[in-house]
Amino acid sequence: MRIYIAHNAYQQQGGEDAVVAAEAELLRSAGHDVSVGLVSNNDIHSRAAKVRAFFDAPHSARRAAWIGEELQRTGAEILHVHNFFPLLTPAIHEEAARRGIAVVQTLHNYRLLCAGATFLRDGQLCEKCLGDRRHWGVVHRCYRGSLPGSLAVYRMQERSRHLQVWQRRVHRFIALSEFARSKFVEGGFPADRIVVKPNFVAPYSGPLPASRHGALFVGRLAREKGVDVLLDAWRQLPDLPLTIVGDGPDRDRLIATAPPNVTFTGTLSHPEVEARMLSAAILVVPSIWYEGFGMVVAEAFARGLPVVASRIGSLPEVFGPSGQGALFEPGDREELVRAVLANLSGPDARRMRERQLALFSPAAALRQLEDIYSDARAASDAENLRERLR
Repeated sequence: MRIYIAHNAYQQQGGEDAVVAAEAELLRSAGHDVSVGLVSNNDIHSRAAKVRAFFDAPHSARRAAWIGEELQRTGAEILHVHNFFPLLTPAIHEEAARRGIAVVQTLHNYRLLCAGATFLRDGQLCEKCLGDRRHWGVVHRCYRGSLPGSLAVYRMQERSRHLQVWQRRVHRFIALSEFARSKFVEGGFPADRIVVKPNFVAPYSGPLPASRHGALFVGRLAREKGVDVLLDAWRQLPDLPLTIVGDGPDRDRLIATAPPNVTFTGTLSHPEVEARMLSAAILVVPSIWYEGFGMVVAEAFARGLPVVASRIGSLPEVFGPSGQGALFEPGDREELVRAVLANLSGPDARRMRERQLALFSPAAALRQLEDIYSDARAASDAENLRERLR
């Protein structure tokens, strides 16, 4: 198949950017013709660029023309969109569908339902914008505390809703979990077009260490990741070292308030993170938002590393049956401490690896992607035929 992948990269590279690169390489390795079109939020640096992004957010004629040229140049049969806000805009979906090309959209977060993309406000879960009440995102300035930014998201959401872009111009949505799928259905998205496909991680076939020590956190240093809860819990674990890998807007504040047995490494390369996972005794995922997909959990399972994670969003689905660690109530530091202490001995590494291979392997992801693309093409062809018969 000839596939065009479009993605609006973030200022700080994160999980979505890594998924885009990994899926493109996976598809190429299977013989598919894959082109990737990237724009970056790093281009929004001047006042003029910010003003333009604000006005273009609902629909950019410039980006519609760009994607049209790209699709014609590459002869793409599929347009697979990842993040499109704020630069690419829903204009690319509309233009591709207008040309009779099948459109697939991966739902990495909840931006199409929530201006903040996390259903989190002031450190608490918030679903006020589900349904047709998305004006609350503007009232509360949920996009980075910015009124113009929140209004830009709202205008994009409302135009797309009014013109039924998601019902009429996208042939398949990819949700990363059943939980995420249920939220989008609740928010008015077409249930028959949403397919669940988790992200994949490469299997690890190397040896596992005979002994491991300390705890590990890997993620963005932001409120929704629950690092404040983690640090509160670690004040009760003075003899257990904790390594925090990652960067983010709360870095300086968290470093200033951390107990002495906590070490911050900043951002590390993937091989360095892998080395940390192989040396740690336990991974902690204390998120307080509806995680789209806990990729770090799947990566830990591949390396036989037990996990203690919040019972929220998609994490219980990624976690699966017992024998791989423990789940705890989000924000409950006492339960977190108990779960960590109870799982330091190390659950069944073989079972963790088997789960990773069965559900989150590249081979499983490739089969799912190919099926989704085939279904999207069939749906697009049927719609094109109906249009011609009118």
